[in-house]
Amino acid sequence: MTELRFTRGSVVVGADVWPGIALSVADGRIVAATRLAADATGGTDLAGGWLMPGFVDTQVNGGGGVLFNDDTTVEGIRAIGAAHARYGTTAFLPTLISDGPDRVAAAMAASDAAIAAGVPGVAGVHIEGPAINAARKGIHDPARFRPLDRTLLDILTRPHRGTVMVTLAPELAPPGAIAELAAAGVRVSAGHSEASCEEAVAAFDQGLTGITHLFNAMPAMRQREPGLAGAALDDPRPWCGLIVDGVHVAPAVLRIALRARPADRMMLVTDAMSSVGAANKDFVLQGRAITVQDGSCVDADGTLAGSDLDMAGAVRRTVRELGIAPPRAAAMAATYPAAFLGQSGARGTIAVGLAADLAQLDAGFGAVATWIGGRRVFGG
Repeated sequence: MTELRFTRGSVVVGADVWPGIALSVADGRIVAATRLAADATGGTDLAGGWLMPGFVDTQVNGGGGVLFNDDTTVEGIRAIGAAHARYGTTAFLPTLISDGPDRVAAAMAASDAAIAAGVPGVAGVHIEGPAINAARKGIHDPARFRPLDRTLLDILTRPHRGTVMVTLAPELAPPGAIAELAAAGVRVSAGHSEASCEEAVAAFDQGLTGITHLFNAMPAMRQREPGLAGAALDDPRPWCGLIVDGVHVAPAVLRIALRARPADRMMLVTDAMSSVGAANKDFVLQGRAITVQDGSCVDADGTLAGSDLDMAGAVRRTVRELGIAPPRAAAMAATYPAAFLGQSGARGTIAVGLAADLAQLDAGFGAVATWIGGRRVFGG
């Protein structure tokens, strides 16, 4: 049994904020949680800062100088996870950017092996593409695109550890494919898509439950053509990923979206590249040089290539720029993505029975320390 004590700060416990907390942890899970008084001392001094549930990031392309596309190994995933743990992320999906079936299979096998090896934080895998729309390719290489055929479906629906998430263009999915993926437990998400509102709603009916980086790599909503973005804002079912980095989406648009949708269906994602936690920010993606400057990752043509965002930074911007209260921002970074992944019974909230995954932030929402399963993995 491990005892953890946090005092003199603000502890996010569900929708409540406690001035301090004492946790008993066994086998990586919280077995008791006691609210402490504001004048309690001892343990970890939050010094006016925050303790939040560990962040859950469903879209992590890389970190610490490693791109998952380049290093689909257990050690590659370990390095990516360690880089993001420095910013409060305690669970993540290593994300493969559009590639061929062999690489998809390798990525999924690496995720399985990483979970079996006990790599801290890995919660599954995200396969973004290759069954996406070339008209909304973003930084993805269209030469690697292919239909969602039997080969891909067989790979994606095999039994796997953790949660498998797939981003696809629903308008290109063959009949029955989305339902087949959903029936196999895959979290199907729409992205890099030209889907009409009607096509999007039909996909929701078939089991598509996510929107990958809302507003990015999809048509803008128009008064007579709401498209995928309009469907996502109108329909209460899908969870929507938001990249809050000041680059991908204007803050005013994000504030409108947050007012339009149920609170528990909006979640923060980073879409992070290898630059997060790396000394050398610039990198190469599938043969293209990517320059990182002022938080923006772009190729020579100015196309965005993921982000240089970490989850603590996303929480900070959500509070400061979007006017969201810290408990809700914490839920957007932890509780809601855990729910989207079907992992609410394991993580996402500071509560008895769940993983002792914790993110300590200072008063300015800068990362201070991180615990995964009650073990400190970052911070002094």
